Amino acid sequence: MADEFSLKAPKGTFDTLPPEGEALLQVRTSMAEGIARAGYAYIETPVLEDTAVFVRGVGESTDVVSKEMYSFTTKGGDDVTLRPEGTAAVMRAVLEHSLHKGALPVKLWYSGSFFRYERPQAGRYRHFSQVGAEAIGSDDPALDAELIATAMDVFTTLGLTRVKLLLNCLGDHNDRPAYRAALASYLDGLDLDAPTRERAKVNPLRVLDDKRPEVQEQLAGVPLVTDYLSADNRAHYDTVRELLSRCGVQWEESPKLVRGLDYYTRTAFEFVHDGLGAQSAVGGGGRYDGLSASLGGPDLPAVGWALGVDRTMLALRAEGVRLVGARTLDVFVVPLGESVATAAFELVTLLRRAGVRADMAVDGRGAKGAMKAANRSAAPLAIVMGDRDVAAGEVQLKDMATGDQTAVPRESILSAVLAALDELDGPTPRRPVGGSA
Repeated sequence: MADEFSLKAPKGTFDTLPPEGEALLQVRTSMAEGIARAGYAYIETPVLEDTAVFVRGVGESTDVVSKEMYSFTTKGGDDVTLRPEGTAAVMRAVLEHSLHKGALPVKLWYSGSFFRYERPQAGRYRHFSQVGAEAIGSDDPALDAELIATAMDVFTTLGLTRVKLLLNCLGDHNDRPAYRAALASYLDGLDLDAPTRERAKVNPLRVLDDKRPEVQEQLAGVPLVTDYLSADNRAHYDTVRELLSRCGVQWEESPKLVRGLDYYTRTAFEFVHDGLGAQSAVGGGGRYDGLSASLGGPDLPAVGWALGVDRTMLALRAEGVRLVGARTLDVFVVPLGESVATAAFELVTLLRRAGVRADMAVDGRGAKGAMKAANRSAAPLAIVMGDRDVAAGEVQLKDMATGDQTAVPRESILSAVLAALDELDGPTPRRPVGGSA
């Protein structure tokens, strides 16, 4: 007797199985459509990057670079890293291909898998999926507000009602020296462990991002960066908030919000959900005006965000939101016997070309086996066809929930299926790309 199969997905990763995969695709599509409507074009970068892209771009003092990157040396001697985030990679691509020398801002969005060697826990995995957007080459606060509003609209479209926007301004190189000095002086008086003190020496702002209660308790009276903003940065932040107010976006001031990456300047924001426990963020971002220069490029102001697909799925589950249309199949065709298999195949092809998700029973199954397959498919509709149906030029359209079955002329089956699906889901435009009704 053969041994039982023992291979498993690596620790900290997971498989998304049907029907959950359909919901995940719908979340990703909603995010993509939301940002594409704002004029952002799609970019795809390699899952591997030169390690220097993240060390120089994200920052050596960050947990991402110091503890969490999957880095290795290739057979050719190249030092590469599985991307832990998307912004630095997108900026590298913009600079390498001189996109910044064309019309500005360069507005791009991406979608893909990212990797961080973290301690696995609910809502935090070593492999995760994100959709991100970046606007590069302009410091107009309208872009900050545009991206924030677009993300909030995405969450609303998906049916989420408990996503909260946290907002802060981090200033820039003009504000940072005085603030860093005040913050470092304050941190010197705290009872911090040795690793935290070392982190504070490299970048004291990183201590503000420490989630441990024993650290946060000591930060109650910490100096705030908003008290050190220049007039220009304060005006920029005021404009962002004014624009958000005008488009109906609400937020909560979060003066200790610094995000987890060193490249952020000026506007910083995070989208959180109260149903996810300690790992409450479903997305976030901000302005990163110094990233281009840190990678060896020119000074290019930029702003962007990343939305967690997996985290958003957890938020939907926490609110009990069921995504309408998140199903694998619309129709399952049941040919009763091999003699009608060809006609069934033609019908399935016609339905698919019209935008209907359709499948059929195979392997010459009998009526009982074919109907079992239809039940397992979870399709709301079935089309049953036997020799007599084909001879009469009709098929049987069955509602799988009620069991009701109606004879429909073969030439009218497409319109009958579309009407039945519209009644189930509400009117949705479906345009045939081949075949005929």
